[in-house]
Amino acid sequence: MLPTDIDELENVPEDNFEPLAELDANVDVHDIETVAGDHCFVMQLDFSKVKSVKITGQSDHADMRSMESQLEEAIGLAEAIDLKIVATSITRVNKFTPATMFGKGKVEELGKMLNKHRAQLVVVNTVLTPVQQRNLEEAWGVKVLDRTGLILEIFGARAETKEGKLQVALANLNYQRGRLVRSWTHLERQRGGTGFIGGPGETQIESDRRAIQVRISKLEKQLAQVKRTRGLHRTARKKVPYPIVALVGYTNAGKSSLFNVLSGADVMVKDMLFATLDPTMRQVELPTGLTVIMSDTVGFISNLPHELVAAFRATLEEVLEADLILHIEDIAHNDHEAQGLDVKMILQGLGVGDEYPIPIVRVWNKTDLLSGEDREAVNNTAAEDNDIIPISAVKSIGLHELSKRIESVLQKDHHFYKLQLSPARGAELAWVYRHCQVKQRDDLEDGTIDLNVMVDIKHHEQFKNKFHVELGLDMREEWEK
Repeated sequence: MLPTDIDELENVPEDNFEPLAELDANVDVHDIETVAGDHCFVMQLDFSKVKSVKITGQSDHADMRSMESQLEEAIGLAEAIDLKIVATSITRVNKFTPATMFGKGKVEELGKMLNKHRAQLVVVNTVLTPVQQRNLEEAWGVKVLDRTGLILEIFGARAETKEGKLQVALANLNYQRGRLVRSWTHLERQRGGTGFIGGPGETQIESDRRAIQVRISKLEKQLAQVKRTRGLHRTARKKVPYPIVALVGYTNAGKSSLFNVLSGADVMVKDMLFATLDPTMRQVELPTGLTVIMSDTVGFISNLPHELVAAFRATLEEVLEADLILHIEDIAHNDHEAQGLDVKMILQGLGVGDEYPIPIVRVWNKTDLLSGEDREAVNNTAAEDNDIIPISAVKSIGLHELSKRIESVLQKDHHFYKLQLSPARGAELAWVYRHCQVKQRDDLEDGTIDLNVMVDIKHHEQFKNKFHVELGLDMREEWEK
């Protein structure tokens, strides 16, 4: 349990984050913790018969996915934290019941099924209200985890950096704050009131809420500092004359595989949802010779909990600083269209498009998993759209074409010049290296330095004034030949 006194809370070390399970007031705190190996029953709910009711947290693109595909994703999420799947079910909800999601008869039927399989944990692949979660746990006598809680558990297990742990801890606390649904009046801490019979004082639930709010306030202050630090890092990166390329995409689409191939990094790659959480940046020289800063971000997913979107906003906003976004898509997945729309919706929520008009190139990954006929169809589609590049990161197929497209987009507003500097112009030479990309350098016998440089739009006017050049001297056409 969280400490219940402010003074006691103040003494908790800053990095001593309470795990998700220990904050849950719905069941015995000693029995809630999700343990690797727990016998898990995964349940996908079919709301096709109750379309008139808006299900909280349901993706706008859920109708584009089959029930089997959604169940498969839920199983993958459960396996990501090493839960042992003992049974699965696609359960039709014929009539929406606010108290338990489905009717009394269906609750009893599912309870018998859980007993049969000796399930210790039920994962319901939708967003449950606190009341629904509590009522189902009481009816079934087992732990119940909804989609939001499951994704939070995964993030808690994957976060490695202090920043990541702060973000997950904040999301956990915001999630749990709404789940202190049982009025523990039998655990009153004091009696209050001035009359003959004093009224009840602060109850345990009020105390827990107060303690959680204090902890949330502390974490928000720490994350505000994280945001300021990230702002300083972004300011420093702007001084480096290399464009930033951000990799985004649905989880398990192959972002980290592509990042590793292009950068030579060793980011964890595994056929698992949310294998990596913490963003990684590397300076990368593409096969075409262009140098960029490449950023591998956290994977997206449908119905991404709003608690996580809010907590990870400082991380997600790294995308907004990019000069180019590569949207990595698993073209071999049956739901790649719906997955792409989910990613697009999250990017729009961050401001990409209207507020931040950042170019986006769609990278159709995993073409090696397609049949010959499907691969030909994908290639034909890509041939008609310059913003679609088919690749296979694991087979290193299409990477040169991708590099050429990246260079084409990034250099659209760049200018190319030949410079000749005398040995005495060391200050100007240093400025060129700080603000431009030097594509070629020749040191002549008399000390003169010949440079081929690429100048971005931000520094172009300053470059022209410093070196007294005219647009007519731009060497783009000669270089492209």
